[in-house]
Amino acid sequence: MAPEPGVRAEYPPQHYWRRWCGDAPPPELPAEDATPANEPLPQVLPAADEGVDAPYRVLIVEDDPSQALFAETVLMGTGMQARVVGISSEVMAAMEEFRPDLVLTDLHMPGLNGAEITTMIRAHAAFAHTPIVFLTGDPDPETQFEVLQVGADDFLTKPVRPRHLIAAVESRVRRARKLERQRSGEGRHPSTGLYTRAAMLQQLGATVPGATSGGLYFVEIEHTTALRDRFGYAALESALADTGRHIGELAGEHLVCRLNDNTFVVFATGLDDPALGTFARTLRDGTSRHQVSIDGESLRLRALVGYAALRSNFDDASTALAAAEQALRQARQLPVGIAAHEPPREAAVEADADRVVMIHDALMNDRFELAYQPIVAVAGGEEAQYQTLLRLRDGSGNLHTAAEIVPTAEAAGVLHEIDRRVLDLAVATLDERAGENRPVRLFVSQSARTLVRDGYAAALLQMLSGTRIDGPTLVVDVRQDDALVHAVALQEFCAAMVPAGVQLCLSQYTAGPEPDALLARMPLGFVRLAARYSSQLGEGAVRDEMRAAIERAHRLGLQVIGQQVEDPQAAATLWISGVDYIQGNLVQHAAGGLDFDFQNSVL
Repeated sequence: MAPEPGVRAEYPPQHYWRRWCGDAPPPELPAEDATPANEPLPQVLPAADEGVDAPYRVLIVEDDPSQALFAETVLMGTGMQARVVGISSEVMAAMEEFRPDLVLTDLHMPGLNGAEITTMIRAHAAFAHTPIVFLTGDPDPETQFEVLQVGADDFLTKPVRPRHLIAAVESRVRRARKLERQRSGEGRHPSTGLYTRAAMLQQLGATVPGATSGGLYFVEIEHTTALRDRFGYAALESALADTGRHIGELAGEHLVCRLNDNTFVVFATGLDDPALGTFARTLRDGTSRHQVSIDGESLRLRALVGYAALRSNFDDASTALAAAEQALRQARQLPVGIAAHEPPREAAVEADADRVVMIHDALMNDRFELAYQPIVAVAGGEEAQYQTLLRLRDGSGNLHTAAEIVPTAEAAGVLHEIDRRVLDLAVATLDERAGENRPVRLFVSQSARTLVRDGYAAALLQMLSGTRIDGPTLVVDVRQDDALVHAVALQEFCAAMVPAGVQLCLSQYTAGPEPDALLARMPLGFVRLAARYSSQLGEGAVRDEMRAAIERAHRLGLQVIGQQVEDPQAAATLWISGVDYIQGNLVQHAAGGLDFDFQNSVL
């Protein structure tokens, strides 16, 4: 069946969906995955030890249209990228632009024979190791020997079966990429030469603490969603890979890595303050002036740049990445497309001396407690689950809420210690209930700044390893505003938690382009709607926005919690709109026990 007008008959390669958080599973593809031949063709993917590589790229040099179409159809049917050149004079231009992993060529092209084609390609230093495989019906061994002598790799005799063609191409590309890694170092991507994300994070971790000069830059390519819809995944991926190589050239001696689909990180050491802004403009202008070819159309991709000066004395790489990402978010709002991170001049809340003393006393004498508020399924059920709420009991026995404690703790620099105490209490409760065969799920609020601290994820996993807790009974709750600022670093925490079964909840969710993108990129299990959705349900626009937000979350497989539900009318509206759970004083006020009757609860 022919595709509808305007719809591309193309599915993205399976590994294209694997984000820089490598544990996120790829979305399911449509079931109608037709194969172009009587025998099914295998999906060619990089080997497991190769990481998330770009699809294999094959340049087909063939003047016979039917032969070219055959090879192109077979290779693209397995997820590879293929480009056809029918004129020998255009081969080198295509090599420069397409940067193939392998050249599949006819032995006899108009005006050139196989030896001349091979010599022409090998004369270019960048393609000295690119595999060249000839398709030929010429049985003359002398001709074949002559071509092998000047640098060709192999011959395939026509007619060739699809499976044989695929196997020959796959094995040679895989071997060539592995050799390229060995030549350029394990820390670089074989096709672009950029640093891998792991290598970049290692460099940042070793350099950022104590750095007094230089900057960390985020370079984002705009409008990639529209380009993907127009040209398709494979064509866009090729253009972004080309753009990455160009950013690497612009950066010169500085380190560059591709962070995710359309964002690159540049780590520039040794730059003084005046040079930081100049370098940002170099990255923006140089990227935007660079022409890329997508399906034969020349385009220029606009770049945005956010950066953070390392003289801000960042404690670790995660904090520096979060600062640069926050600057990038500001750059999206500015006509110039460049923004610099501004360190806070003063804490928003002054650390009151008496309250700081109270908090330190509570830390020394374990004066923190948890209150619990039930989260009830609107469809009913016996599953016990609660939101944990922080409480501090002072020396006089008075209880203080999180709202009274957290701002001062953050200003005093001890919020991460309080987060750890809260987690300790929650894990102890979960372990106790598991031992009594009365499991409960707890939603535990944590600051994003705490979660991205070095070693915090490992400490949590170590804590869980010595308990009877089933991983999914612990849900780490992160506020949307914090998650947006620390989205990059939070992926590290997510990657560590998902295999352990620990779930994540995005709290205070309000629909918008950035939050919606965050829903798709982070391995979440739950979304808790912002309080305004339950408090402003009398407004039609708010109700419509909420319904759309719930549908979006459900399409991503997330469960939705409506919070701060105070009256039956709000509960009814949320129920009709499709929320999965209700939380608020209508159900029960926060209390010190876990004794809510979920089995007989009626909303």
